[in-house]
Amino acid sequence: MSPDIVIVGAGPAGLCLARTLSGHGLSIVVLERQAEQALAEPAFDGREIALTHGSQTLLERLGLWARLPSKEVAVLRDAQVFNGPSLFALKIRAEQAGAEHLGHLVANQAIRRTAYQAVSDCADVQLLCDASVRTIEQRAGEVKLVLHDGQVLQPRLLVAADSRFSETRRQLGIGAQLKDFGKSMLVCRMQHEREHQQIAWEWFGYGQTLALLPLNGRQSSTVLTLPPREIERLQKLDEASFAREMERRFERRLGAMQLVSSRHAYPLVGAYARRMVGHRCALLGDAAVGMHPVTAHGFNFGLIGVQLLSDALLATHGKRRDIGAPAPLARYERQLRLATWPLYQATNLLVELYTNDQLPARLLRGAGLRVAQGLLPLKKGIARHLTARA
Repeated sequence: MSPDIVIVGAGPAGLCLARTLSGHGLSIVVLERQAEQALAEPAFDGREIALTHGSQTLLERLGLWARLPSKEVAVLRDAQVFNGPSLFALKIRAEQAGAEHLGHLVANQAIRRTAYQAVSDCADVQLLCDASVRTIEQRAGEVKLVLHDGQVLQPRLLVAADSRFSETRRQLGIGAQLKDFGKSMLVCRMQHEREHQQIAWEWFGYGQTLALLPLNGRQSSTVLTLPPREIERLQKLDEASFAREMERRFERRLGAMQLVSSRHAYPLVGAYARRMVGHRCALLGDAAVGMHPVTAHGFNFGLIGVQLLSDALLATHGKRRDIGAPAPLARYERQLRLATWPLYQATNLLVELYTNDQLPARLLRGAGLRVAQGLLPLKKGIARHLTARA
């Protein structure tokens, strides 16, 4: 089989790229290890995605936004950052950018389901599930994939979109800068007594980091970052004991709390590919840039990559040139690095500082937030970044 493009990984980034490229005379194959039923009805995985206005615009253009049930979309109005036991907070308000809200929160489960539905409507996209790549061969002018079932694919372009621990990236011989933070995060939904007022919290405590993402009603997605053994202990608690412990960790700022979902744990590892492209190949989504979740920017970066790569490929295809040639891929890599490297590095530095509990760092943490709170142009800039439509 010789499709124009093979995308390895039917996660949201890979499926959104397929949907973006559909309808332009290109044949597209998406490979996925999971069974198709797991894509059609993905299980709840605890992750809530904070979408900027720009990401919403792209999802609207792809026909995904309209498919999301309103009950699964929550408004993210403002955000605030706490340090240690202090009640002082750095506040980022949407009104600072002349907007009503900073963005929206949507469950990863819902995004995956709607992305699958949108791609299922595309006659020029073939989805091969229960499929995995055994070997990849790159030769002059071609790339060849041999699947575990013996099937051979020879696309003009291969796109790896199979997570920050991408096996495809490794098979292509592309390394990545991995940043292991030595922690795990536990995510779940909690119901609470007090209103969250659609405000997200990031709380850098001493020995833990807490995040609260406001959902509809008096429910929030809570994210707790601790050493792996502590996370394992919390997962084993019964629901009532877990709820009491979360109340204590939040210092009852939300009143009584109740667990209303399953609990999920993930290792905290960042990833930044040393190269975004290679011979007739490109990296996308977490395979290219896997962010620490503190800025909730991971999938937004994935959608930026979808936009940049599709623009480069469709412009080249429109001129009847080779979509796998070095020039369009180099342009994609250059633009993606410019869009992601500064925030990736800044995020890692922020996490290093605000998870360091030594006395000098504690003093610097508090001072840093107070200085930032007084810098109105900085806060306006962050708000504008989140609310920009494109």
